[in-house]
Amino acid sequence: MSARPPLVVIAAAFALVSAACEHAPGDIGATAAPPPVSTAVGPLPGPAQNPPRRPNPYAHNVPAMAEGRELFVRMNCSGCHGGRAGGGMGPSLRDVDWLYGDTEAQIFDSIAEGRAHGMPSWGSYLPEDQIWKLVAYVKSLRTPDEPHPPQ
Repeated sequence: MSARPPLVVIAAAFALVSAACEHAPGDIGATAAPPPVSTAVGPLPGPAQNPPRRPNPYAHNVPAMAEGRELFVRMNCSGCHGGRAGGGMGPSLRDVDWLYGDTEAQIFDSIAEGRAHGMPSWGSYLPEDQIWKLVAYVKSLRTPDEPHPPQ
């Protein structure tokens, strides 16, 4: 006849060992998992997160704004933002409220780096001076200097 410990002794030993481990219910394993790492993917909405850039060399330059308008059409920006930048599949660029900021540097970053949910990055396709001309055009919207305003 083999000596088997009573069931009460086994249950008590299991309770002591379980309490000594101090694991939360549902934990599996002897070590706790490291906390999750929160990594931002892409630019985040909000003000003043963009690095300072040099001022737009084409600000208030009417011929550069007209070139920016031509780039807007040629690069098919109107396919998403509408023919006069009034919106379409993409947001209106004529609004006063901007999700990613409306300063020249923030608009430059939106064009160069792209934004989540559809805005492609144009920084590897367009040189800086052309991006600045697009910025000049976008900043001219709703002003008397706007080239080819809507009727």
